[in-house]
Amino acid sequence: MKELIVVGAGGFGRELLQWCKDVKKIKNDWDIVGFIDDNLSALDGYECTYKVIGTINEWQPTENQVFALAIAEPKTKEKVVTKLEERGAQFISIIHPDARIGDYNKLGKGLVLYPNARITVNVTIGDFVTVLDNTSIGHDVYIGDYTTISASCGINGHVQVGKYGYFGCNASIVPGIKIGEECHIGVGSVVVNNIKSGMHIFGNPAKRIALPRMNKNEGEQ
Repeated sequence: MKELIVVGAGGFGRELLQWCKDVKKIKNDWDIVGFIDDNLSALDGYECTYKVIGTINEWQPTENQVFALAIAEPKTKEKVVTKLEERGAQFISIIHPDARIGDYNKLGKGLVLYPNARITVNVTIGDFVTVLDNTSIGHDVYIGDYTTISASCGINGHVQVGKYGYFGCNASIVPGIKIGEECHIGVGSVVVNNIKSGMHIFGNPAKRIALPRMNKNEGEQ
């Protein structure tokens, strides 16, 4: 039986561990062995069944291991996946038993689908996409690689989303909208117009927002 390792031991990692346990009750294909995270103290102060067993930077995957990705930030996902796959890591999808998936969909590898998330029909999902609870993805939608869609979002029919998208909770996208790469859609936003790549938008109707200027040493961890 394969060993399952959760990549990332933050809040998302602890949530994903719970969904892995739920999957295992129905489909017992692997044994959960713990987390890898470059912060070896990530679980300090939290009750958790499993421990951090090593760092991402130093982990050497074996043929008997599979990995579930518990990272939300899109570009960080790509960096971590690339690093581990270069060493031979095999990532799997975690699809909760309470999620709903319709017919004629194309689903990429490393998909994480939370409870009560819904993918309807004729949807294309890229690699390492995360869809949280109660989010609905409508017919004929395209979602690019490494995108994260938070809880209770509505991605309506024929919407197209480029790579590295991030959607805050309760965001709604009207049918047929095109969203470029590296776009961040704020919590509760209602998107009624096409969005160019690299934009951060917020509000109802959603509009571009200015980001605070980053200090020299921010974001270097």
